[in-house]
Amino acid sequence: MNPAIAIVADDLTGSGDTAVQFVRAGWTTRLSIDGAHEALAAPAADDVNVLAVTTHSRALPASEAGAVIRRNVERLRAAGVARLYKKVDSTLRGAFKAEIDAARQAWGDDAIAVVCPAFPATGRTVEDGVLMVGGQPVTATSAATDPVTPVTESHIPTLLGCAHVAAEANESPESLAARIAQAGATVVVDARDDADLERLARAIGILGPRALPVGAGGLAVPLARVWAGADQTAPVVVVVTSQHSAARAQAAALQATGTRTWAPQLADLADDAAWRAWCEPLLRAHAQGGSDAAGTLLLLAPAGQREGLDSDTVAQRLGVLAAQAIGASRAAGVVATGGDGARQVLLALGASGIALVDEVMGGVPLGTLTGGTADGLPVVTKAGGFGAEDVLVRAVRAIRDRRFKR
Repeated sequence: MNPAIAIVADDLTGSGDTAVQFVRAGWTTRLSIDGAHEALAAPAADDVNVLAVTTHSRALPASEAGAVIRRNVERLRAAGVARLYKKVDSTLRGAFKAEIDAARQAWGDDAIAVVCPAFPATGRTVEDGVLMVGGQPVTATSAATDPVTPVTESHIPTLLGCAHVAAEANESPESLAARIAQAGATVVVDARDDADLERLARAIGILGPRALPVGAGGLAVPLARVWAGADQTAPVVVVVTSQHSAARAQAAALQATGTRTWAPQLADLADDAAWRAWCEPLLRAHAQGGSDAAGTLLLLAPAGQREGLDSDTVAQRLGVLAAQAIGASRAAGVVATGGDGARQVLLALGASGIALVDEVMGGVPLGTLTGGTADGLPVVTKAGGFGAEDVLVRAVRAIRDRRFKR
């Protein structure tokens, strides 16, 4: 077994609630009831991407717990694990500081432990460095009287003797990553809601493998998606053939993110020669990586009346063009808005259907193509009038933030 990612947890249930977040993001994941040595030696499928190991160290004295964590992390590092997630209790129970220090030291000389045990869905937040549970400091909850590992400190930077990065409204992931990198070897970061965790996960992605995220199940949710797309630089092709006003607004929202748009005029679609002349520079630029920096290419049908040009022709031309763009570069996926256009994309790629895996939002399925020249390609299809204004932005992100087998 050669997992790319490892989760090291001090108990089995914590290992499970974190590992399942990677499953949801498309990673092939195995949960072991044992530590790294036993887990790596056990028979397992060769395609396991994420290995979650359990050290059963929560109730151990600090020195023993630290030694156990160090051995596990060193073993995983030697096995070629590229990224590590240190799972900790969301109420700070266990040998919290000893395990984090040991994991960071074993992970590498330049490692940065990025600590955020927030899990807003379960009432856990980190505010001004203080772990809040149900709106009150953790030391005001039952965790303070835990019979095995009572919690005596709510201010995490004090508990760890480390730096704190406070929340800043509307901060970019790039700015947050820079502040973390400058703060020290162990850094506690605030998170009051899922948006804060999303921003932190993207900052961790920017920092790269030296970042050692330390958290509960909450941070694992966006981080599993971010790591799934960390090596994803291929373009997503978006084709909009629908005339519905909702579809046009959704295309405009995607354009507002900086997506490069190719929108033919009616004259370009009128005959074969004009169409070929219009398509050639697009396909040439696309094959050379000429789409926008975010790697998204939007093909947008002309709006308004199409006198002398039927909708089937528009859908067929743009559907075939999308298929050609996919073939010209190893696309990350395709998003098709408008039933006729979606059908034409699938026909041009020789696909027989779609294996459904999830939804971007209600009525907007996400799947992979079955059969044809792009078998396994992630695909989102959407009726013209369906979805919120940002649905195309979310569809592109859904493709990038999930790991697909091809």
